Amino acid sequence: MVKSYLKYEHSKSFGLITSSTSNILWISQNRSSTGAGQAVVAANEELLSWDIKTGDIVERWKDEKSSAQVTAIAQSKANDDLFAAGYEDGSVRLWRSRDPSPFITFNGHRSAITILAFDRSGVRLASGSKDTNVIVWDLVAEVGQFKLRGHKDQITGLQFVEPQEEVAEREDSEEMALDVDGANDSSSEGFLLTTGKDALIKLWDLGSRHCIETHIAQTNGECWALGLSPDYSGCITAGNAGELKVWALDAALLAASRRQVDIPANIQYLRDRGTLFRHGKDKTTEVVFHPRRDYFAVHGSEKSVEIWRIRNEAEIKKSLARKKKRRREKLAQKKESGANGDAQLDGEDDQDEDVSRADITDAFAQHLIIRTGGKVRSVDWADIHGKKKLQLLVGATNNQLEMYSMPLKEKSGKSKEDDVPDYERALSIEIPGHRADIRSLALSSDDKWLASASNGSIKIWSILTQKCGKTLECGYALCCAFLPGDKLVAIGTKSGEIELFEVATGALLDSVSAHEGAIWSLQIHPDGRSIVSGSADKSAKFWKVQVVQEEVLGTTRTASRLKLAHARTLKVSDDILSLKFSPDAKLLAVALLDSTVKVFFVDSLKLYLNLYGHKLPVLDMDISYDSKLIVTCSADKNIRIWGLDFGDCHKALLAHQDSILQVKFLPNNREGNGHHFFSASKDRTIKYWDGDKFEQIQRLDGHHGEIWALAISQSSEPPFIVSASHDKSIRVWEETDEQIFLEEEREKEIEELYESTLTHSLEQDEDEDENGEIGAATKQTSETLNHGERIAEALELGMADLHVIREWEEAKASNLNIAPPQRNPMFMAHGGISAEEYVMKVLQRPAASALNDALLVLPFASVPILFTFLNLFAVRSMNIPLTCRILFFMLKTHHRQIVGSRTMRAMLDGIRANLRKALKRQKDEMGYNIAALKIAGLQIREKDVKEYVDENWDDGDGGQNVKKRAFVHVS
Repeated sequence: MVKSYLKYEHSKSFGLITSSTSNILWISQNRSSTGAGQAVVAANEELLSWDIKTGDIVERWKDEKSSAQVTAIAQSKANDDLFAAGYEDGSVRLWRSRDPSPFITFNGHRSAITILAFDRSGVRLASGSKDTNVIVWDLVAEVGQFKLRGHKDQITGLQFVEPQEEVAEREDSEEMALDVDGANDSSSEGFLLTTGKDALIKLWDLGSRHCIETHIAQTNGECWALGLSPDYSGCITAGNAGELKVWALDAALLAASRRQVDIPANIQYLRDRGTLFRHGKDKTTEVVFHPRRDYFAVHGSEKSVEIWRIRNEAEIKKSLARKKKRRREKLAQKKESGANGDAQLDGEDDQDEDVSRADITDAFAQHLIIRTGGKVRSVDWADIHGKKKLQLLVGATNNQLEMYSMPLKEKSGKSKEDDVPDYERALSIEIPGHRADIRSLALSSDDKWLASASNGSIKIWSILTQKCGKTLECGYALCCAFLPGDKLVAIGTKSGEIELFEVATGALLDSVSAHEGAIWSLQIHPDGRSIVSGSADKSAKFWKVQVVQEEVLGTTRTASRLKLAHARTLKVSDDILSLKFSPDAKLLAVALLDSTVKVFFVDSLKLYLNLYGHKLPVLDMDISYDSKLIVTCSADKNIRIWGLDFGDCHKALLAHQDSILQVKFLPNNREGNGHHFFSASKDRTIKYWDGDKFEQIQRLDGHHGEIWALAISQSSEPPFIVSASHDKSIRVWEETDEQIFLEEEREKEIEELYESTLTHSLEQDEDEDENGEIGAATKQTSETLNHGERIAEALELGMADLHVIREWEEAKASNLNIAPPQRNPMFMAHGGISAEEYVMKVLQRPAASALNDALLVLPFASVPILFTFLNLFAVRSMNIPLTCRILFFMLKTHHRQIVGSRTMRAMLDGIRANLRKALKRQKDEMGYNIAALKIAGLQIREKDVKEYVDENWDDGDGGQNVKKRAFVHVS
């Protein structure tokens, strides 16, 4: 009989506040009970919404089908509940608040999404990617409209530019009506501003779908960020060495150009206004304008954010006047060049009166520099209404969020120019995660608490709630363990100290300078009375936990304290990397830096076995519950299984693609699984093995970084494992009731490999025929290939069924008693439906975004069959929008072949006539309904209560809250 195993599945993850892979967003949701708003951040493959004030997760969005990391987030300007997330695999998903799964998924990019932007009306989304392309997606039809090619490196900035054209009041209503009709044509689709790592800034006309202007954005190599002012008057691009370039954007001219047919060739909408230099000289990664005030934030990858202020017209004039005064004073000093100097000054006077020509350094002033708690990954302005201060949300690369509050520029002239305003860290979210990588995990004996140790802190988590109960400050922890009773936790540090903490109070009970080198391993004796520590100083030391009576200073009283007392020492020939007691407490295994494992008797410390075989040092090992097997894992990517009776190597397995950092046996023998073990590696996977059959049972994927630590539950049902990784997340994997068979797992892996190579080869084929700056937003995935195959099958089945039914109807005309024909069982399974209904069902199955890609899979031979069914759909008015969509897409794709075929042209005439009939019927129906609704509306209005309102009334507070923006420097 084939042996079956129980499957382990990912159940929960915690410990991650924000990933450094994506930007962050600040949102002011009304349902948030606190006034600080919420932060929407990426957490590996999930999106989290944090309440900034309470530090709780309000919402969690995750697509169960995808494990790719989130790399970009955007919020719709028109609908606050709509979010878009871009992923590492090039997919884009749209989410709604309070809905945990995505409602639209787009696939069009070949590599990670770098930036996303919604348009003003919220019906289009633009995505930029590392594959150098920009795709504009239609969110209503749920399809990709087109792909813009032009950049030669990854897209780093993306903004919709939709200037409103100022319409003069006209008395002629007819002219106005014409204007309104014209406003709905393709030319009103707006513009798109993009920057790339190739140091280019491009302006695209989305109506005619081409690039209308290209400039070199940065002088020193690469452009990494784009910030667009909210009123479209200008933008700022940023690159290396702290360089910021300011561009004036002629929004009025851009809006007017929609009406013009022949635009002069030399016209420029973007104008270079000069260069500013940041305080920091690192690569600038973001420029974010405040949505309502004249401020913008700039930051690189260091621990600071710079806030710049845009000066108003009066301030610029004041600055120019001051400069002029200084120049006059200097010229007055040069008496000898008298007449020439005066003439020169008069010429400059008129020029300086023009504010728009002022030097760019006069228009911008550095407001202040915020020093943050970690290297900055992304910032967003918190636009809290009613606050007299500026609020900035900062996401750091060391897994924390911070909210900073800073004052506005004082209006009165009292404050001096060089008086730097002060800022404060108002709120932060840092408790639910470590700042550095977790190096060790330990579970309590009842599996309710988890200790995670990293550089600087150890945290105690509740496994049930995934909340952090305690944070204890410590040294650079490399290993940790709960002592029996779970009241104490011991850690070994890089500096050679053992620290003993009380879990309940968080107090440091004892700190012993145990070793001269780093303590790599700490093990509790199976009887719970002593600890052994293994260090890089070539010794293992045994410690007893004792209660000692200590005198209280200044009194005669004594108080009892727990202390670690050194019992004995084991000296070895090389650094100790790992230690392990056998469960029967007779043997101690020691892994050394010389790639060997030595096994000693615990009582006499005499050498029992030497295990040779690994080519690189053994990083971890474990001994099975019955003390018969020892498994070792090494930096040579191998796992070796040894017998502890003779020290013979049972099997060497090439287990992972990189160094194997952890290996753990299941601690109890449940249903014969005592010789099963888990291994975790730098290749980001955990693998589950059978130590008797030397077979891999299962591979657990999910982490996005090397897995440093692994812990297995002792007693709980069902058993679970906990893993911690470089991606800062702690994941819990639980055993399920689902059975897995090894053959099926192997087949699944081979299928995955085949699918990935198939889609990769299709992408390469597409790459070969790419030319021109516009393309179709398509991408073949295994899903679209499957849908395409199903459509082809359905068309063949349907066509065969149509022939059978036609023959039967012809035969019935001559013989009325003829029996119904034998149809395909597929139609019977769907309840005896007709062929066209079955084909329609199959066509409705793929999502709107995947349908076009699925139709591309069809060979041209099946297009006439598809058109036959489209004709039937038109006759029977079946899902007319879908019918039209498929028809137009197929005509666009196979236009030349269809035009060249006589039979197809005849077929198209029939389809056109039938479609027009169906569409006319629908149009009449809709017109009738709209007219009825208008009449109903009029009747409701007549019966309604009317209020008299004086049109000239002014209540006085209309203009108080509105602040007119004036970007003088870019006018």
